Amino acid sequence: MFNERKWPTTVFGVATALKRNPEIVAAMKEADWDIASHSLKWIEHKDMTDAQERAEIAEAIRVHTEATGSRPLGWYTGRSSINTNRLLMEEGGFLYLCDSYADDLPYWVKGASGKQLIIPYTLDANDMRFINAQGFAEGEQFFTYLKDAFDVLYAEGETAPKMMSVGLHCRLAGRPGRAAGLIRFLDYIGKHERVWVPTRLQIAQHWHDKHAHLAADAFEIG
Repeated sequence: MFNERKWPTTVFGVATALKRNPEIVAAMKEADWDIASHSLKWIEHKDMTDAQERAEIAEAIRVHTEATGSRPLGWYTGRSSINTNRLLMEEGGFLYLCDSYADDLPYWVKGASGKQLIIPYTLDANDMRFINAQGFAEGEQFFTYLKDAFDVLYAEGETAPKMMSVGLHCRLAGRPGRAAGLIRFLDYIGKHERVWVPTRLQIAQHWHDKHAHLAADAFEIG
């Protein structure tokens, strides 16, 4: 769907899964998708010690680099601890981190290792709600929710920049009856002017280039 429209996207890739699926990685690279890290394995980080999580991060970067040919520039754990962002900042080398649901726009934080860009993820405009409580029963509900969110942000965009994240999973939105709603949404936003469908890496590069000065007022994380 995205390739047909020549819209790149960002993949949150679990490093172990990337290593086990070289053909899929090759297809992602051919499509010029941004492959961010989704940690080493899909496990909880909340009960890890600092040393354990630091080792998990380092190994994820190593395996990701081996599997894709380049180190990840973005990261989303999904099952993070209260220390994850701090440890990632200490590790360094990330243009953006995504373990936040705190805003509609990217924002900066500061720590002992310097400034860091956060590009928030979303849990509401997300196909996980096909299987979660207060969820979507079918594709039309998914489309309606995404369309309503887009319409509000597009109207607000007349006076201020806006960003909309949509969370997708092959095993969920990839089902035909659900994919129909996603197709309607992609067709819908494609009819609007001044809509940019970038990767998260492209957003990060833009923010580093145009809005780095905002980091001066960033709050500090410990």
